[in-house]
This record gives sequence, C-alpha cells and structure tokens, in this order.
Amino acid sequence: MTPHFLWAPFDTLTGRQVHDLLRLRQDIFIVEQNCPYPDIDGRDPTAEHLLAFDPSGKVRTLIGALRLLDGAAAPHGSSLPALPADQATTIGRIVVDAAYRGVKLGGTLLAEAIRQIEVTRHTPTLQLSAQAHLQGFYGRYGFTAVGEEYLEDGIPHVDMRRQAAGVAA
Repeated sequence: MTPHFLWAPFDTLTGRQVHDLLRLRQDIFIVEQNCPYPDIDGRDPTAEHLLAFDPSGKVRTLIGALRLLDGAAAPHGSSLPALPADQATTIGRIVVDAAYRGVKLGGTLLAEAIRQIEVTRHTPTLQLSAQAHLQGFYGRYGFTAVGEEYLEDGIPHVDMRRQAAGVAA
C-alpha cells in the first residue's frame, strides 16, 4: 500500500488533522498499549509532521504518522548525551492505525522519513527511541542500538542511531 503523504509543520495542520493525529496516537500509545503518559509534550509545535492517509477512500482517513524534531534530545531514562540541531534529527511518535498493520506501512513511513531528512535537513545523524522489541525492525533500515536499554513510561526502550547516506560512520 502506498499512502498519500502530507509533510507539514504543526502550525499548518488543520484542526481536523491535529484532532486525528492526537486521537491516533492516543488510541495506540495510551489505550492499546495501556500506557498512560502525557502525549502532548510541548514538542509537536516545533516538529515537522508526516501524515499518511488511506489512498482508497474519498474521505482522508489518517492511518499513520510520525514527527521529526531538530536535534537529538536524550529521552527520559536514556544515558545518551543530546546532539544539537545541526548534527541530528530525531524521528518520533511513529504510529500506525491497528486496522492497517501487516501491510508494511510502518516501514513505508520510516523510509519516507529517512528520505525527507536526507533531502531537506542534511543532518548527519538520525536518532529514534525504539521500544526494545522493535530493534530488529529498525535495524533493517540501518539503525543500530546505542547505549543501554532503559524504561520509558514503563516500557523497555533503546536509543538507536544511523548515519545519513553519504556520511562516514
């Protein structure tokens, strides 16, 4: 499945798009994963958002999303030092609607994020905080674990990084 993509800074999203984005993240991260945490963390307004819409419907149904943040802040519980905005981009809040799992949408979102970073941001390091059980998935896209496993909101996580294309490791 190839979704319709929309890259947008937060301030250009419509009220409906913000609603659908926050609802999708709430449905998956808080309800499905039974993990009450403050999803509205103050970072969305400074992030660039990728929204993925179902290509088959007339109504623009949000089926996946992620956000890009300048720099690489160390997540709560991580021992990694932060990296400045000119050195790293953090990929976060990668989410896929439960009804669209099994069609490789997560990989499609991640590949699009990597492409966007390499084409428009030119930062040498890409970082994400992965749920520990997803290390293999992210590894297929060139990410390697750095640092020790830690708990974030009660879920085991590990920081992962990859070098942008054309950057020596």
